[in-house]
Amino acid sequence: MNKKILQIAIPSIISNITVPLLGLIDVAIVGHLGSAAYIGAVAVGGMLFNVLYWSLGFLRMGTSGMTSQAYGKRRLDEVVRLLLRSLTTGTGIGLLFVLLQYPLQLLAFHFIGASEEVEAFAITYFRICIWGAPAVLILYAFMGWFIGMQNSRFPMYISIVQNIVNILVSLCLVFVFDFKIAGVAWGTLIAQYAGVLMAVLLWKRYYARLGFWQHFTESLKLRAMLRFFSVNSDIFIRTLCLVVVTVFFTSSGAKEGNVLLAVNTLLMQLFTLFSYIMDGFAYAGEALGGRYVGAHDKRSLYRLVNRLFLWGGLLAFFFTLLYAVGGSGFLRLLTNDEAVIATSADYLYWALAIPLTAFAAFLWDGLFIGATATRYMLFSMLVASAGFFAVYYLLYSYWGNHALWAAFIVYLSLRGLMQTFWGRKVLANI
Repeated sequence: MNKKILQIAIPSIISNITVPLLGLIDVAIVGHLGSAAYIGAVAVGGMLFNVLYWSLGFLRMGTSGMTSQAYGKRRLDEVVRLLLRSLTTGTGIGLLFVLLQYPLQLLAFHFIGASEEVEAFAITYFRICIWGAPAVLILYAFMGWFIGMQNSRFPMYISIVQNIVNILVSLCLVFVFDFKIAGVAWGTLIAQYAGVLMAVLLWKRYYARLGFWQHFTESLKLRAMLRFFSVNSDIFIRTLCLVVVTVFFTSSGAKEGNVLLAVNTLLMQLFTLFSYIMDGFAYAGEALGGRYVGAHDKRSLYRLVNRLFLWGGLLAFFFTLLYAVGGSGFLRLLTNDEAVIATSADYLYWALAIPLTAFAAFLWDGLFIGATATRYMLFSMLVASAGFFAVYYLLYSYWGNHALWAAFIVYLSLRGLMQTFWGRKVLANI
């Protein structure tokens, strides 16, 4: 079982680690441009796209869970139809975002309390990156489908190519052509379409024999599409809750001023790094869990759960030690702003609590998605989100920005605890 887990988890970790690495490069690039406002602009701009894209996370997660179950049942015609449904949905919504970019921009910045300087930079970032919406959602579909087919190597190849292109183009445009924040945005946009091209080429080379267009009409039948959205509705609402918490976290930091916004942004990179590594094991839970559910192999499913939590606990302990020893030095790699570095020391201990409080939620998310038992994942998120806002508003008048971090730790803990409680029921009913 360990071998099967690692065959999916390791390529996924390599793939995922390029995502926070890319974010760190973006932050590091703008962090050396001489103003904390650039860091804040990347944070705000990134938050806006998280709102747009994370709410469509079911295109990856739902596709992965349903595809892995169809794979376990050996229904190869259905796995192609699932890809078609996800691609069609993603492309349509992506084009809609492009068409509605100006209303979306006005609505978003109406609710964000950033300074005028940060907002101006963030708008530049937004107006360029919004043209990548179709590419991002198409990649969601391909990534979920490949994982559901027990193939995490292809997402790894796509992510590596995409992020290398992003880093090289961003560095060139910022430091050679002096595009500043626009250079980072153009690097992101070009890399997104490079990723789509890579995904299409890999699919044509290795999966074209499954057919494509002959399944198109069947995949878009009303009953099939309604079932597709019905299965994913819990994931959609759950993801909206996640987006609300994330947006609130960033916007609350923005209201504290440019320095605290930059501090929160840098410390959240530590969470992002850990989360993408844990997601590698969550993907193993999606792919293998869905496969065993589809094949009605309950014994293997229980073994999978036990081994996943063993790996998760070991990784959480390792990252706690790593952040305790090297956290301050890591932050200095991201910025040379002494005010930001000095202030971050007062908040670093919150980052030390992230791994041990967060790992269970990631693993259960993967298992619930694989089993398409997403209703319990939604229930857990609702409880955790309520806990987040309750703690923040109770403590803010006493702790200020520390209340925001305390609320975030409670939120992570509640997700894991509630999913553990309901996870046993899910496993018993397989």
